[in-house]
Amino acid sequence: MSTSTPPPAPQNPVDRRTFVRTTLDLGDVLLHPWGREAAELEGTLDGLAAAAADPLIALWNPLATSDHSDALAWLESRDGGWDRGDSASFAALAAADGALLGSVTVRWVDRADGLAMIGYWTVPAARGRSVATRATRAVTSWAFGTAGARRIEIAHAVGNEASCRVAHRCGYLPEGTLRDSHRFGDGAYYDEHLHARLATDPEPADLVAESTAYGNPTAGRAGDAS
Repeated sequence: MSTSTPPPAPQNPVDRRTFVRTTLDLGDVLLHPWGREAAELEGTLDGLAAAAADPLIALWNPLATSDHSDALAWLESRDGGWDRGDSASFAALAAADGALLGSVTVRWVDRADGLAMIGYWTVPAARGRSVATRATRAVTSWAFGTAGARRIEIAHAVGNEASCRVAHRCGYLPEGTLRDSHRFGDGAYYDEHLHARLATDPEPADLVAESTAYGNPTAGRAGDAS
């Protein structure tokens, strides 16, 4: 009678395509999972309310966080995404004082196929400081390396040129224009530029610091507004 251990059953690719809560340390910026626990951080709810009131965020990535009760509901929905493993939403916080700088979210579009979408927003005080680029790069590498993402997309309104620059700096190649693709905060449909990175693509060149001369890198959408 054989006493050898049977080989493990083959792993379903979907099984490892799960986003698991983690904190990414960028040195001066911490990417901390959004969720109920974030509400305990001083200034979080006020920061979300202020972000919702910013004109650029309200246009390109409207947030349902205009008051504390809405912000709590928004945080709970972020927790739900983490719990299911189908979306990962990070708060970008200043390491020195915990100030809210922005947010990055990656979510599955087709989990079985390894197709995801990433988006971000930054508050006015964080713009021109490479926060959006550095955070998006970090979350992109994390999603490829730990969750088995095969392809990640960025879609942004054609008029949001600063988000286009961030996509390029993060190695997301342009793939075309999506006509009347998405309804933004003003209720109008906009054409969008589609960018994408594959897990097999090379890492982008060294980061060139974002400058206010490039405008305000506010948001590439990833369904973060809901």
